[in-house]
Amino acid sequence: MVEDYRLSKVDILFEQKKYAEAERILQDLLAEDVNNIHYLSLLAETHLQQDKAASAREIIDNAIGLSPAVPHLYYIKSRIAVFKEQYDEAESCVEQAITLDPYDADYFAWLAKIKLVRKQYEQALAYADKALEIDAENLLGLNTRSTALLKLNRKAESFTTIEGALRENPNNPYTHANYGWGLLEKGDHKKALTHFQEALQSNPTYEYAQAGLLEALKARNPVYRWFLKYAFFIGNLTSKYQWGVIIGFYIGQRVLRSIADSNEALQPYLTPLVVLLALVAFSTWVITPISNLFLRFNKYGQLLLDKAEKKSSNFVAVSFAVFVIGAILYFATTEDKYLALAVFGFAMMVPFSVMFSEAKYKYSLLIYSAVLGLIGVGAVAITFSNGILFNLLSVLFIFGFIAFQFVSNYLTIKQDNI
Repeated sequence: MVEDYRLSKVDILFEQKKYAEAERILQDLLAEDVNNIHYLSLLAETHLQQDKAASAREIIDNAIGLSPAVPHLYYIKSRIAVFKEQYDEAESCVEQAITLDPYDADYFAWLAKIKLVRKQYEQALAYADKALEIDAENLLGLNTRSTALLKLNRKAESFTTIEGALRENPNNPYTHANYGWGLLEKGDHKKALTHFQEALQSNPTYEYAQAGLLEALKARNPVYRWFLKYAFFIGNLTSKYQWGVIIGFYIGQRVLRSIADSNEALQPYLTPLVVLLALVAFSTWVITPISNLFLRFNKYGQLLLDKAEKKSSNFVAVSFAVFVIGAILYFATTEDKYLALAVFGFAMMVPFSVMFSEAKYKYSLLIYSAVLGLIGVGAVAITFSNGILFNLLSVLFIFGFIAFQFVSNYLTIKQDNI
């Protein structure tokens, strides 16, 4: 009876998301029955929910060693692997769970979710459908099916599915947030905002919904809505196609510039197009921190921005101010030192806009941005001291700036594509 009471209390603590307290009770239970697989699986869950993936992995490996035929243990191990972004292992573990129990909808839904993260949309849809064959009301299966259909441009089916999920559980925060992201991708930011708010009413700290609400607020700006469409388009591509778009854009711009340089008759038409393409490319870098800067003056938006986003928007704002001051002084005096200041301020908006972004190697973008900034400051200082615009440091800065665009794409694309 005492054991049943303590397990019931663990269940209640799980519902209340009080995982540290649940962990203490489970430790006491394990002290009495050290090899109890159920206790070990619950303990691993508490560690995972507290972002202690390494200890969760150790506990679940111990449990699997004791009972290698329990499918739920492999399911938990798969979720730990996803937390650590080890997707090959995550797939292998959940496939083992399915092999041991091919009639559990949660396992198929989880495998569908992994396929979705890896942008294997057809496979994600197939596994989600398999989950729903077993349990037509499986929420993860319904949500994953909806998102996979949206990515496959089957929008009507997608929204029918997500609306079905809401009928099953009208207050589920994940379903509301997922619906909101789908609506954002569709272009309906007003309705998306409503669903993100619904999700946050159920779970005020839900980061997936908070991020969506932030994007929906920024999407009130028509320019940002255009950027959001591009972001969804590029984000839905796998890494090799993302690189194809980036390299194709770069080559196309160079070809147009070459044609314009060699054909004076076409210059009036092609030169503005080349400039426009350059501005479009530049805007995709800085539009997010600039929009974040404007959200600092929105009573809801400022609460949703995290520290990194606020810092990035501040650096971009300072960099833009340096550019404006340098440009005004240059046009007033035509002195090269002010041109150097303007170019430095304009160029640094790009690295400052992404230096706090997640990348394959932690702090790599931040370190690159800091080094590039120091080189730029040195180049401007030399120009101010001797009037020479193209000095060694300014040349290094130019090459570093050009390389940054490819390096940062490599680091962020590797981060987003498994």
